Parts: sequence; C-alpha cells; structure tokens
Amino acid sequence: MRTLVQPPPSLRCEFCRGELRFKLIESGEQTFDLDIEVFVCVSCGREKAYTVGHDRYRPHPKVA
Repeated sequence: MRTLVQPPPSLRCEFCRGELRFKLIESGEQTFDLDIEVFVCVSCGREKAYTVGHDRYRPHPKVA
C-alpha cells in the first residue's frame, strides 16, 4: 500500500531527502523534563535526533 500523504519537510533526511521513520525515545534532560526522539532515514540509514518535551501521559523510558 502506498502513502496517501507525503511526510512534512522536517521528516526528510538532510543528505538524501529520504523519509525519516521513528526509531526510539531516549531519556533526555531530567531537569527540564525533555526526551530525545530518534528517527532513521529509510534510504541511507542516517539517524536524526530531536529534543522534545516529555509527554506527561507516557512513562519515562528506563535507563540501563
């Protein structure tokens, strides 16, 4: 099945313009309650990380 809507420009790889797909959420700065969302390019495999505010309805990720 094909995608009906193209992803926004912010979810495109800076190098090859491929689609970025969600990989995982890492615990970020606890003082400001931030998380790091990691995305991976479907075409070239490069990772892109975004710092975002923690969703208070989702539990904190476990730190190993």
